[in-house]
Amino acid sequence: MVEIVEECELLNKFGELNNAGFSKQLLQIYDRNKIKASKFKIKEWDYYLIHNNDYGIALTVADNSYMGLISASILNFKNRTEKTKSIMTFFPMGKLNTNFNEHKKINMPSSSKTGDVMFKNKNCDIRFLHDGKNRKLYLNFLNFDKKQNLEVDLTLTDEPKQSMVIATPFKENKKAFYYNQKIVGFKAYGEVKFGNENINFKKDDTFALLDWGRGVWTYKNTWFWGAGMSTINGKSFGFNIGYGFGDTKQATENMLFYGGVAHKLEHVTFNIPKTENGKDDFLSPWTFSSSDGRFEMNFTPILNRHSDTNALILRSNQNQVFGYFDGIAILDDGTKLEIKNLLGFAEKVFNKW
Repeated sequence: MVEIVEECELLNKFGELNNAGFSKQLLQIYDRNKIKASKFKIKEWDYYLIHNNDYGIALTVADNSYMGLISASILNFKNRTEKTKSIMTFFPMGKLNTNFNEHKKINMPSSSKTGDVMFKNKNCDIRFLHDGKNRKLYLNFLNFDKKQNLEVDLTLTDEPKQSMVIATPFKENKKAFYYNQKIVGFKAYGEVKFGNENINFKKDDTFALLDWGRGVWTYKNTWFWGAGMSTINGKSFGFNIGYGFGDTKQATENMLFYGGVAHKLEHVTFNIPKTENGKDDFLSPWTFSSSDGRFEMNFTPILNRHSDTNALILRSNQNQVFGYFDGIAILDDGTKLEIKNLLGFAEKVFNKW
């Protein structure tokens, strides 16, 4: 694995990665204007997940060039139910908002460190605001479920010192790449209103993560991603695991986070059970194993946030499975952490896009 430790430009003059590798902070400088691939292949997104042990909120704003996506999910872990609603726009193509009073264009900053993401139409007003210290997440989604509105007002604080960052190429196309940061383990608080129900998220038991992705993707791919957040021995703990994001010879996204400090893992394998006819059985128990023996987990699913959008040449089949992790995680210094009943998720996503 190659660790990047100094700030540098992400792309060279040919639109190829200068350095493939991983880092523990966002060091490589992303500039959409330096991309040399087709503008229709550029994908940019911000995805936030906020949850306590009973409820979760997932919010996505994405500019996939030919298609924009605004999506919200409310997750009820007690009842094992979820509701997701999405809005699609056409050809956002990286256009910036110049009038935030009528912010119908998607605005995706070139860094996760600064900048606001905003979208508004007659049914949905969503804003990811960043003042340099805390992040504010606002949503007002009319008729989110039948005639019930969904309102979100959450604040993310205590950003961890380190995060997972990868820059990976794709073998099929030298001008394709994935630049991604996963910040795992914010504290969060605020209120969510869903119809007549008010859900309070308290800072002492609510966690959040940001999946910040920028890149040029190949047409057809499958990825695996998982994460979990909690407190162990009085310190914040989290993990990020996954593969399928390009050529990972020089960088994988497998990391543990303890007290805000990142601990790099080698390769982690998702062992998804199969049905008798060979299909993935997402709601039966999974296991996870690592090549270095430092992440060994059982996973008991409780809820599958599944969607399958199929439009001829375009398709996105997603299974984001929430459940409980039990096992061991070993830090860089050999400290073994016992993981018990830790709420998290693992997903398998197939895209033709």
